[in-house]
Amino acid sequence: MAHPIHRPRRLRRSAVLREMVRETTLAPSDFIYPLFVVEGRDIRRPISSMPGISNLSVEHAVAEAKQAHALGVPAVLLFGIPNHKDAQGSQAYAREGIVQRAIREIKNALPDMLVIADVCLCEYTDHGHCGIIEGGHVANDATLPLLSRMAVTCAQAGADIIAPSDMMDGRVAAIRSALDEVKLTEVPILSYAVKYASAFYGPFREAAQSTPQFGDRRTHQMDPGNVREALKETDLDLEEGADMIMVKPALSYLDVIHRVRERVDVPVVAYNVSAEYSMVKAAAQNGWIDGDRLMLEILTSIKRAGSDLIITYHALEAAKLLG
Repeated sequence: MAHPIHRPRRLRRSAVLREMVRETTLAPSDFIYPLFVVEGRDIRRPISSMPGISNLSVEHAVAEAKQAHALGVPAVLLFGIPNHKDAQGSQAYAREGIVQRAIREIKNALPDMLVIADVCLCEYTDHGHCGIIEGGHVANDATLPLLSRMAVTCAQAGADIIAPSDMMDGRVAAIRSALDEVKLTEVPILSYAVKYASAFYGPFREAAQSTPQFGDRRTHQMDPGNVREALKETDLDLEEGADMIMVKPALSYLDVIHRVRERVDVPVVAYNVSAEYSMVKAAAQNGWIDGDRLMLEILTSIKRAGSDLIITYHALEAAKLLG
């Protein structure tokens, strides 16, 4: 046609018009900011593979949470790295453990900020695995009571949401039962229901000091080739009492996020994981990309796929740009 009737470019003519008709939008309230908390005082130890991210002592974690809160980011996700590790991961469920202390301090300073406690043993065990080792393997059922104890001590410290990331079978039911038993019935569970055995976790393992000392995590984390299994894991965790569902990683699993979003009527969270962050940072530092623009494009794609909330190390810088 010499003169087409339909001209989609009409709605792209100006920045204001493009923004007005944009289908998927980002806001600081979409983000959850992960923090790595360590023992000691006045520690801000940069993580070499994650430019801009550091291991933080509690007072610096509080300061970082305050910055996030001021930018409109509603929640932080806490990972604790103790000085002492053992085969049982005992510091994970110690009432005065590093993550429990950090929860209390952040909630004291910022009562309105949501604090999410990651529940797993990998940062706390001397072997780096997510559960108890029996016969050279991660023992599923022996691990559940310890995860439950960690969930309870974190909730009693003031955690608003419990997020089990271990991928043990039955852990949502065990944690729900343990929380209910001590009358913490109002504390929701954000389940890492769909967590793949991914190479995208490499920088995180430096940050959390959680690299397995032998073997890998493929016996409990999901095979990257599976999506029907993701839906099964989602269904099981909802049956066990999960209130929200997480997909991890995000960028290579946008199709999985979409399938889960179509499947459920609860909030879906996606974890924009460490290597997804580090690749953007590395390319930007080399001048190969526009880092800010690519960051926002990636975060938009995760939300467009169906995620309601995004856990991301970009949270502060993205919130500043969107502010």
